[in-house]
Amino acid sequence: MALSRDTILTRLRNEISSGRPVYDALCGTGITGKMAAKGGADMITTHILAYFRMQGLSSMAGYLPIGDANAITLEIGERFLINVVEDCPVIAGILAADPTRDMNVFIRKLIDAGYEGLMNCPTVALIDGNFRRDLEDTGMGYQKEVDALKFASEQGLFTKAFCTTVDEALAMAAVGVDNIIVHFGNSSGGTIGSRTVLDYEASLKRTQSICDALKADFPDRIITVHGGFIETPQDFAALLDKEPRLDGYVGGSSAERFPIEESVPKATQGFKSVRLKR
Repeated sequence: MALSRDTILTRLRNEISSGRPVYDALCGTGITGKMAAKGGADMITTHILAYFRMQGLSSMAGYLPIGDANAITLEIGERFLINVVEDCPVIAGILAADPTRDMNVFIRKLIDAGYEGLMNCPTVALIDGNFRRDLEDTGMGYQKEVDALKFASEQGLFTKAFCTTVDEALAMAAVGVDNIIVHFGNSSGGTIGSRTVLDYEASLKRTQSICDALKADFPDRIITVHGGFIETPQDFAALLDKEPRLDGYVGGSSAERFPIEESVPKATQGFKSVRLKR
C-alpha cells in the first residue's frame, strides 16, 4: 500500500525530533534501493542521473540528450524499485521542463505506477550561462519545475526540490514543497566524481542563506543538502556542526557508487587470493 504524504512527513519529523538525520538515498538500481531501505534510509529516490551513474558513467550524463529522462524514471520504478523496496517511500525524479509531455498527465502515470513522491531531477538549477538563459526564454526553465511540484503537492504526493539559490528555495516553498534540498552541484570522489566542486565555505554560505530565507515564512520545511564536497558521514557532520538547522542529507554517489567501488574490487581480490590446489 502506498504511503501517504502525511505518513511520510510524520515519519520524517519523528526522525528529526529523535535527533536522527533524514537520509534520502538516490538509487539507480533495485538492489541498491532495496539495501538502502534495509539499512534504514527514510526514502528511496530514482532518476536518470542515478541510472547513468550505475552504468559506470558520470551522473552528469543525465543532463545530455542521450535518454528520455522521464521514461527511464517511470520504467525503473515500475519494474525494478517499487516492487522490491519495502515500507519505505519511493520518489520519482522528473525532468519537468520536458516540452514533449503534459506533465500533469505524466505525474498521474507516476502515481498509478506506485510512486509516493516527486522531485525535480534533472534540474535546470544546475545550468547557468547562455544555455540557462535560452531555456528560461523559451519556456523550459525552473518555473516548469515549480509548476510540476505544485501540481504533485495538490495531488497529495510528498514533494522535494533541488535548489541552488534563495529565490529557487522560496519559490518551491511557496507552492507547498515539503523538503527543500540545497544542491551543491555534482559530487566529488571515487572513480568518476568531479575534480572541481563547490568548496566547504561556499557550500556553508549557500546553506545558511537558504536556511535564513526559509526561517521567516516557511519554518516547517524540511531542509537537507546534496552533492559537492560531501563524500562521507563525517563530511555531513562537519557541515551540520556549522549549520544545525539542517535536517538531513541526500546521498547519490555516497549512497551507491562509493560502496560499490569499494566492495566489488575487495570481493574480487579476495577470490583471486585463493590458491589453486595443484
